[in-house]
Amino acid sequence: MSVQLHTRLALIACTCLAGLPVTAVAQEMEPYAYAPNPVGVNFILLGAGETWGEILFDAAIPVTDVRARWHGLTLGYGRTFGLFGRAANFALAAPYVTGDVSGNVEEVFTEITRTGIADPRLRLSVNLIGSASMTPVEFATFKQRTTLGLTFIVAPPLGRYMPDKLINIGSNRWSAKTELGLSHPAGRWRFEVAAGVWVFTDNDDFFGGQLRQQDPVTTFQGHVIYTFRPRLWVAFNANWYRGGRSFVDGVDAADLQSTSRFGLTAAYPVNRSHSLKLAYSSGATTRIGGDFQQLALIWQYAWF
Repeated sequence: MSVQLHTRLALIACTCLAGLPVTAVAQEMEPYAYAPNPVGVNFILLGAGETWGEILFDAAIPVTDVRARWHGLTLGYGRTFGLFGRAANFALAAPYVTGDVSGNVEEVFTEITRTGIADPRLRLSVNLIGSASMTPVEFATFKQRTTLGLTFIVAPPLGRYMPDKLINIGSNRWSAKTELGLSHPAGRWRFEVAAGVWVFTDNDDFFGGQLRQQDPVTTFQGHVIYTFRPRLWVAFNANWYRGGRSFVDGVDAADLQSTSRFGLTAAYPVNRSHSLKLAYSSGATTRIGGDFQQLALIWQYAWF
C-alpha cells in the first residue's frame, strides 16, 4: 500500500471527524443562529451524536468501499451579552469522539479505530443590524425584525493527535471561520441564510513530519423555520460547501470537495429552563469527501 494512497485516504477520511461536535467544520447547519436574544442568559448543553456513511474518492484512486461510523459526546457552555450596544453571544463546545473507519486500499482491507478528545470550538456572534442589546423585560415586548449578524469560530489544536498515524481525531492545526448571516421573521415563519469561509494554518507534523497545507473552504447554509409557540419549532436546513484542496509537502492530494447536505431540526421546551433538540442531516450531493448521515440529540439548560 503506497504512502501516497495512505495519505489520500487520510486526508479525505478526516473530513468525517468534524461531524460529531454539535457544530462541525464546513458541515454545520444551525437554525436560529442569528435570531435575537435577551442579554444575561446562560446555558449549558450536552449533545450525543452519531455519524455514519461512505467516504468518496476520485475514480482514479484504487480505494473502495470506505465506510466510517463515529459516536460523539459534546459538552458546551454559552452566554448572551451586550457588545457595544448590540446583542451578542459566546459559546464553547468540547467534543469527545470514538469510531471506526474501514475500506479496501489497493484491494487490501484496512480498518482503524480512534477514541479521544477532538478539537474544541469557540464561537462569538454579534448582531450588526436589527437587534440592540436588551434586558429580558425589554425583549418581551420587542417586535421581531430582520437581523444581520457576524460570527467568528475558532478551533484550537487541542484534540488527540498522533503524528505517526494517518487518521487522527485532532487536526494539529488552527482552524477559523468568519460568517455573515441574515435572519428574517414573517409571522410564525423565519427565513435564514448565511455565508462563510473556513481557513486553516499548516500542520507541520503530518504523518512523520510532513507538511500538510489546506486551501480555504467556502460555506453556505439556509433554513426555513416554523414556530408553533416560543421555543417549540421545526426547521428544514440545507447547506453547500466547496474547497479544501490539500497539499502534502507541496504535492496536490486531488481532494477538492464539493458537497451539499439537507436536514431537519426540531426543538421542544421541556419546561422553562430545560429543552431538547433533535437534528438529522444527510448528504444530498457529494463529489469527493464524506457522504454521511448525522443524528444528534441535544439537551440544554438555560438560566438568567
